[in-house]
Amino acid sequence: MNTDMRNKTAAIVVTYNRKALLQKNLESLLAQTQKEYLDVLVIDNASTDGTREAIDGYVTKSLIKYYNTGANLGGAGGFHFGIKLAVELGYGTLWILDDDTMPTATALEELRKKDSEYGERYGFLSSKVLWKDESICTMNIQKETKWKRMREFDHEKSIQYASFVSLFLRADTVRKVGLPYKEFFIWADDWEYTRRISKTKPCYYEPSSVVNHWCDSNVGADIITAPADRIERFNYMYRNDVVLYRQDGMEGSIYLAVRNIVHRLRVLFRADNKRRKLQIIAQGTKNGKKFAPDVEFPDEEACELSETT
Repeated sequence: MNTDMRNKTAAIVVTYNRKALLQKNLESLLAQTQKEYLDVLVIDNASTDGTREAIDGYVTKSLIKYYNTGANLGGAGGFHFGIKLAVELGYGTLWILDDDTMPTATALEELRKKDSEYGERYGFLSSKVLWKDESICTMNIQKETKWKRMREFDHEKSIQYASFVSLFLRADTVRKVGLPYKEFFIWADDWEYTRRISKTKPCYYEPSSVVNHWCDSNVGADIITAPADRIERFNYMYRNDVVLYRQDGMEGSIYLAVRNIVHRLRVLFRADNKRRKLQIIAQGTKNGKKFAPDVEFPDEEACELSETT
């Protein structure tokens, strides 16, 4: 077994055409207090904005490892690619981040401390996520249950759902539950994956690990307020959510039905482009009922090879 690799953390950063943000992200990662335990894996979804050239200095100096997926696989496909790669390379722990995530200097150190404390008794750890102005980033608020979002952020909590903006887990957990669904492309891949994990072991929000999420606005995606040129993307959301909540059986079905009724009412009373938005909610939900991607797993032979070299 490659003990050195098992003791290291792979930071998996998925990027697509955001080279300026990616560079800031890399500087934050390379400034970590425990950077000697960290390898940064940049997963580039075939960017066309000169991303590879912009980070060439990091690559040539072996400060990071760069992988081009060859096509835009979406966030879901990129994280599927990166998590699979990191496990097969033999890393013991994984740190999943968006390219606009800016970790504070001790973010990794605090996660690794908790990993040492919990050992194999946890599924995932999720950091405290702040927006640019240091307020809580509303699009990344974790959920204690599907019915209850977190409202207090100063203490550790048991949670079931979290985003891929600073998520920490063990490679052994991936070997057990499999990889995120690459077929989701965008939206709900992180909610589905973290719920899949939290059904197997306790999972925790860790406020001692802090990151900033430099998203454009401190408001999550919402079909009610989405402009006309962004509406079609929500087909993914409503389709993927069926798969997300299907894993919780009847309770999940009830939750999804209630949520969709609420969304339809909000569209009717508050949105423009009402007819098209209602069609997307209905069609996406219908498509989700026959959408059943398979859970994939890392290549065990590749994992074994990495541990013996």
